[in-house]
Amino acid sequence: MHEKLKTQLAELRLHGMERVLEAEIERTEREGTSGLELFGRLLIEEAAYRRERSLAYRLRDAQLPWPWTLQSFPFARQPGINPAHIHTLAGLEFVRRNENLLLVGPTGVGKSGIAIGLLREACLNGYRGCFYNAQALLDELYASLADRSTARLITRLSRMSPLVVDEIGYMTMRTEQANAFFRLMEQRYNRVSTIITTNLDPQSDWYSLFQNKILVDALLDRLQHHCITIRINGPSLRSQQSGPEPDLPEDKAAPKKKSGARSRTVR
Repeated sequence: MHEKLKTQLAELRLHGMERVLEAEIERTEREGTSGLELFGRLLIEEAAYRRERSLAYRLRDAQLPWPWTLQSFPFARQPGINPAHIHTLAGLEFVRRNENLLLVGPTGVGKSGIAIGLLREACLNGYRGCFYNAQALLDELYASLADRSTARLITRLSRMSPLVVDEIGYMTMRTEQANAFFRLMEQRYNRVSTIITTNLDPQSDWYSLFQNKILVDALLDRLQHHCITIRINGPSLRSQQSGPEPDLPEDKAAPKKKSGARSRTVR
């Protein structure tokens, strides 16, 4: 009977129940508990197994480049960041409100580390987000033009919350890439949360980067509406590094608050 039960559970893909069936039957026989209690424990195990699998899928699909967490972030070595504010953000209210987060500062100050830590927290709390290096995202958008899959790609990316776009800085950008990126941000606007890290001042340096003033004005209007901006002015964490701790990637001045936009800047 045990083997028949295991076979049925496998066919029904009740793998959580399957993995504990023998142990729970032995426990029931040993303790003399009822079949109803056995069934209840099996259901609890199945629910836990599905939560674990769902989390594993979310973490895999998030494409986190490094196993960093907010708990491992070296706040003590970065006076330019207020730990209390970051831990408040980890409550994910900004994600629930579909607000954007803009992390602006020089290279190495920890922007990417904070973004990855927040994305991981979102995954742990049931959100399906994704990490993209900015250049890789632009290249993927450009490649999609060849087989006319851009609309499908943008639709898929528009469902991810939060979407981390890391290291908007000194990149190679074609006109088609800039246009596709704007389409993506426009489709995400006010629907889902986007986290962007940049070492360029969006209010000035993005104009030369995108080489299209009208597009940048429209992009910033959408990005900075309902947006939290954090300015990180501190030492490079790479230059302080000792031991096997992983390098922190890219991290200038935060954008000024746009007139009429609900944007908050934290220093």
